[in-house]
Amino acid sequence: MVSSPPVWRSVLGLVVCFALSIGTIYLVSAHALSFVDDVEGLRYPSSLAELQSLVALLRRHVDGHFASILLVFCLSYLFKQAFAIPGSALLNVFAGALFGLPLGFPLVCAFSACGASCCFLLSKHFGRPILEKYFPQRLVSMRDTIRTNDHRLFYFLVSLRLFPMTPNWLLNVVAPLADVPITKFFFSVLVGLLPYNFLCVQGGLIVSQLESVSDLFSLPIMIAMVSMAVVFSLPGLLVEKPSSKSVKSHKK
Repeated sequence: MVSSPPVWRSVLGLVVCFALSIGTIYLVSAHALSFVDDVEGLRYPSSLAELQSLVALLRRHVDGHFASILLVFCLSYLFKQAFAIPGSALLNVFAGALFGLPLGFPLVCAFSACGASCCFLLSKHFGRPILEKYFPQRLVSMRDTIRTNDHRLFYFLVSLRLFPMTPNWLLNVVAPLADVPITKFFFSVLVGLLPYNFLCVQGGLIVSQLESVSDLFSLPIMIAMVSMAVVFSLPGLLVEKPSSKSVKSHKK
């Protein structure tokens, strides 16, 4: 059995990756958004009010500097997803408000899957020692659950993403440690977050009328998302779990 590297080395690796990402975004933003006069308004929105102000600021420039704004948005989205920083819902709403539904929706779907895959890779290379030391029980529980559903893995992962209460960041972190293939992981995020991303991006079309992000997720919508999770898990239930004999013969 290969021993995990020391915790300090994993933490150092994450800190270096984080610092390099922050530095890259800062340098690109400083150059790409140099046309914006109100520099103080250029910040990650932490509330709906800040998001509305940012949208109003950039809407004045989006026609003349579309590519620059798009580049900074994509880098920012990847950064937040890769390091499991809360606030993806606000960025989804931002995409709908600034880029519209035809572009914002596929853009958010693609980058949510890419960003989650970046988180997957960071966890694969740096996360094991940290999780084994500080969250051993939760890691074992999640890993056992994923491995138990290995025979219907794609359907299981998609249904987890569709279920509104699933901690997506935790799933991104634990998946590589449970030997989930990155291709199945990527497409499960792409498919599983379609309803959530659509609702958020669509909400961006009426961002000025929203009083809270929670307005996007009424009780009927939550029930519908849970129902979709149940329906999508049904095909997986039809997939038979291979017997121990067939597994052993396959290994031979």
